[in-house]
Formats: sequence, C-alpha cells, structure tokens
Amino acid sequence: MNLDHPTTPVRLLIADDQHLFRSGLARLLGDDPRLELVGEAADGAEAIELVDRLRPDVVLMDLKMPRVDGIEATRQIAAKHPEVRVLILTTFEADNYVLRALEAGAGGYVLKDSRPEAIASSIVAVRSGERVMASAVANRVLDMLTGASTEKEFYDGLTPREIEILRMMAAGMPNKQVAYKLGISEKTVRNHVSNMYEKLQIYDRAQAVLYAVRKGLVDV
Repeated sequence: MNLDHPTTPVRLLIADDQHLFRSGLARLLGDDPRLELVGEAADGAEAIELVDRLRPDVVLMDLKMPRVDGIEATRQIAAKHPEVRVLILTTFEADNYVLRALEAGAGGYVLKDSRPEAIASSIVAVRSGERVMASAVANRVLDMLTGASTEKEFYDGLTPREIEILRMMAAGMPNKQVAYKLGISEKTVRNHVSNMYEKLQIYDRAQAVLYAVRKGLVDV
C-alpha cells in the first residue's frame, strides 16, 4: 500500500480528555485527505463506546484520561475489535509507558509535539499494519518485547531493589522513610542510592527523579 495515498481515507477516532487539544488536532488532521474524522472521545470509556458504534480504522488514543485510561481502553478495544488499530498519542516519552501501551495491543506510539503531517502519516502506517514508534527509546522497547534485553539492561543496570528505592525517591520519600518502608537500615538505603548514582552517572536526587520520570517509573 502507498502510505502517502491510501485508496480510501482512514476512518479516525480521536480520544483525548483535553478539549482544546482534541478539537485543535481534529481540525488539523481533518484537512489531510488521507484521513476521515468520524468521532471524538473525551475519555477511554467513551472511546470504547464509540468504537463499538462507529467502527473506525484507527483510534488516536491519549494515555492519561479519567474513568478509563488509554492503556485499559486500548486493551479492551484490541480484545473486542482486533481489526481496529490503536495509535497512542501522548506527552510521555518514557520506556515503561511505551511497553504498557504496546503490550495492551497498541500498534504504535507518537508524541504530542510531533508535526500534524507526521501524526497523519503514522495513522496511515498503523492502518496498513505497520508498528510506529516515534521515540528515542523505540529500539530498546522492541528489545524488551522480543526478549533481546533483560529488565536490568533496560534500566541501565539497576537492580530490582534499586528500582524500588528510585520509585520511592521520585515520590518524594526521604531516605529514612524509604528505610522504614522497606524494613532496612538507613545506611543500606544510602548504599543503594550511591550505587544507583554511579550506575546512572548522576550526582543528586533531582537527576534521579528526572530519570525515574523519563523511564515511566513514577506518575507525573
């Protein structure tokens, strides 16, 4: 199939809880002759309902939405309507979010700051059966999905305990609270943090929090 000029326009449903963003994107994508906008949803639950009724070719799905989030909506749509493709559209560039979306059945992942024409091309590509990931972490995500890399490699050598402590740090817990929560000494926590900093080549808690956000280890 020629991705630039599909034989029939892709029937598109946009799901995003931010009304201004959703309507603006709908207007921009509606100008592309490759696409036919058939509906808009304000959350995952509405997206599921509209897929049942409208049977779009592709759902452009936000991740963070009320009632039912984008990952759970993707999971339900993929199970009930495997012919409908889901393309995740989000501000999150974190490895963990990519993995969860793809494992739920999404056919791709693009960022909200992408150009409208790039998003439109991704929609067309996903409809044709391609997997689209416009992200710097794409190759590493595929390695995780195919088993080519381990979780330890995926998180730059961090152990499960270090990842657990990093999550707590990113949630704002001081070392003393982390120690109490895990039932270990504060000195042990400091040792884990020191090892973590060395592996990640970072120097303070702020950099650790940024790493945790980028990896999807903590909600933002």
